[in-house]
Amino acid sequence: MSLQGAWRWVIPGLLAGWLLAVSGCAPRPEPPLTFLIAGDPADEAAYRTLVAAFMAENPGLRVELLNIPSVRDFQRRLVADFAAGAPPDIFLINYRRYGPFVASGAIAPVGPFLAQSTELAAADFYPQALAAFTWQGELICLPQNMSSPVIYYNQDLFAAAGLPAPGDAWTWDEFLATAQALTRDLDGDGAADQYGLGVEPTLARAAPFLWMNGGDLVDDPAAPARLTLDAPASRAALAWFVALQTVHGVVPDAAAEASESSLSRFLNGRLAMYVESRRAVPEFRLIEGFAWDVAPLPVGKMPATLLHADAFCLSAAGKQQAAAWRFVEFANTRAGQRILARTGRTVPSRIDLATDPAFLDPQARPASSRVFLAAIPAMRSLPAMSTWLEVESVVDAELEQAFYGQITLDEAIRNATARSAEFLR
Repeated sequence: MSLQGAWRWVIPGLLAGWLLAVSGCAPRPEPPLTFLIAGDPADEAAYRTLVAAFMAENPGLRVELLNIPSVRDFQRRLVADFAAGAPPDIFLINYRRYGPFVASGAIAPVGPFLAQSTELAAADFYPQALAAFTWQGELICLPQNMSSPVIYYNQDLFAAAGLPAPGDAWTWDEFLATAQALTRDLDGDGAADQYGLGVEPTLARAAPFLWMNGGDLVDDPAAPARLTLDAPASRAALAWFVALQTVHGVVPDAAAEASESSLSRFLNGRLAMYVESRRAVPEFRLIEGFAWDVAPLPVGKMPATLLHADAFCLSAAGKQQAAAWRFVEFANTRAGQRILARTGRTVPSRIDLATDPAFLDPQARPASSRVFLAAIPAMRSLPAMSTWLEVESVVDAELEQAFYGQITLDEAIRNATARSAEFLR
């Protein structure tokens, strides 16, 4: 065939291909899945590692990670994205914050996906974590982690004061006595330079003590209609909690906390005990000036603690839900959860991974990570409702004033009860 004859066949083929492409009929790659989180640099690095591992196993799928470091800004961004009709395909959220989104139908329940999965089963996960993301009997989001508040303590300060390490079942009285022994005026100016305890004056931090004392936050946790902070057992626990600062002075007062946060004091070695969940571990592992470990909360009349848990949620408006589920599924396999557990940030929600060396690494701090596992049977969740964040915000504002002696505890309870009523109807 002559060259001229060959071009008679080639040119029409090239032209047809060009016309197909410009007409929009040529295959186009799917847009990347968008995955929204709220985390610090350590969180972001861990989730980027997870995304990279997923894409390596699924070369046809791309995931774009978006991190909004501030939880408040994350919530605003999520609301705005849903309102604009452009939500992320996947987002990671705490059960205390997902109520408005599930109540408005913005989340595609993962229960049906999990039921059909060949990689995962509901029995793989701790029931306490699953229950927190179950709404009206349906599993809405898949929990990636779970935790509870514990006592982080400075082992060097304990040793210098001649105090033994906290026990597995220390009492409120023992806890207070320890905090008092560790609150010291080091320069003799009449003001404490070293405090025994740092704790946020919030409902989330006070709740375990109310439950331990036989009290509760609301009249019906399943369908709350009013706060019950004024019930005798609840009020007594709150009075004990507030007195840590107002009476005993083992916690920095408002001025001291404003000048330097309790977190900063702990990092700098001038705070003996600090109440926080597992999320503090990556930052605390950078401490070089002293040894530290974790201990359980002191026990009241009964064991009780608060569940902290985050889960992967799928947007109901997402156009790639099957692909989004594949990412969520991968993230919650043993391999996926192991990636995040190695950071120290999370307590795995998978039962079989909680005792894996990725979490219980004997070479990594804290040495007593089993404290987090021992707390699981006593974990309780805060009420699942669309307006719970508003309730917490109201109570936190009043409780903080009582904690710092700016109003009485009874005033705080009355104000919180009245102001929260509109959110509990």
